[in-house]
Amino acid sequence: MPSRIWFTRSLRSFAAAWVERVLADDMPALHSLVNGMKRELDAVTAVLSTRWSSGQVEGQVTRTKLIKRMGYGRANIDLLRRRILSSP
Repeated sequence: MPSRIWFTRSLRSFAAAWVERVLADDMPALHSLVNGMKRELDAVTAVLSTRWSSGQVEGQVTRTKLIKRMGYGRANIDLLRRRILSSP
């Protein structure tokens, strides 16, 4: 866990220094990017410093969409539900 804390602090300090350098330059397009990053810095830091992943959920969503596409135009919600629950 201490390495995660170090990584989070390092990321925050690097990001803060980079933001200051970008804001000092005359590049309006990057200013917009930096403003968005400043709003979302906590979320970005959390994603990079936690062990949690949404990979399993994303996989299930992809599988469900595939099953739905396979029955497009031919099936109703009851059949879709049965196919989702019965597939591995």
